[in-house]
Amino acid sequence: MDRFAAMEAFVRVVESGTFTKAADALGRPKAAVTRLIQQLEAQLRVKLLHRTTRRVTVTPEGMTYYQQALRLLGEVRNLEATLTQTRRGPRGRLRVESSGTLSRLLLIPALPAFCARYPQLQIELGVSDRVVDLLSDNVDCAIRGGAVKDESLVARHLGDLDYWACASPRYLERHGPPHHPLELAGASHAMVSYFASPSGKPLPFTFLRGAERLEVQGRGQLLLNETNAYLAAGLAGLGVMIAPRFVVEPYLATGELVPVLEGWQPEARPIFLVYPPARQRDAGLRVFIDWVVELFASRTNVWRRDG
Repeated sequence: MDRFAAMEAFVRVVESGTFTKAADALGRPKAAVTRLIQQLEAQLRVKLLHRTTRRVTVTPEGMTYYQQALRLLGEVRNLEATLTQTRRGPRGRLRVESSGTLSRLLLIPALPAFCARYPQLQIELGVSDRVVDLLSDNVDCAIRGGAVKDESLVARHLGDLDYWACASPRYLERHGPPHHPLELAGASHAMVSYFASPSGKPLPFTFLRGAERLEVQGRGQLLLNETNAYLAAGLAGLGVMIAPRFVVEPYLATGELVPVLEGWQPEARPIFLVYPPARQRDAGLRVFIDWVVELFASRTNVWRRDG
């Protein structure tokens, strides 16, 4: 039995929750991964996993082994990266998840310089607004908005995203401009709403004016769960929209959107880069994190300014 391969297979099964996903991540047949785990359990003379038709769970002994195996594998990868990085630089596959607007307007336009600097790194960019499970989906890192509730992930705060309220001239011709956030919950106005997947519940918007803080659940006919579609709905005149400043600024400059609710400021939204602790020693992930931090810091039209 290849002890290192068995250890790596076991870690992948624990993180992904199934033998099938672990086999896909390792590029091995499922039967080979199953055989490695069986050999490992036989060698250790202990049951590491409980298997059902739908899910694999870890025994207490398996969790102890997983934690130590994770540390040892991390040290091996760090040693390999240290020996090879100076000679040939980071290489391999890097799987990243980000929303549509951040990818389209920030990441992708800047990626040519990153790819030129690290030609041996292959970026797999998953673009969606859904919150993926980084371990089970074999994702190295993700850029997310809002509070990070998963305490098992390392979270790097990139900044607080500045939001503006605006509407299209077509909408304002029909409804007039709202002057108070509570009007958005009444019968005279509509909002383009955003709903969270997979719950399907519309997200409320919070407005600030001095010491006042109002949370509004606006009414409207259309709810969306993707940021580019949300922008298109606002431009089409389907309601008042609350969107990142860097997204709407070009449309405000051309008059396709008009700012509303003067004096009221939509609450800023924190943005984080998150990743599993086991991945933080990977050379490719480290250089990508440094690049993202530098990129976002340089975009002064993205973040909420003090005062």
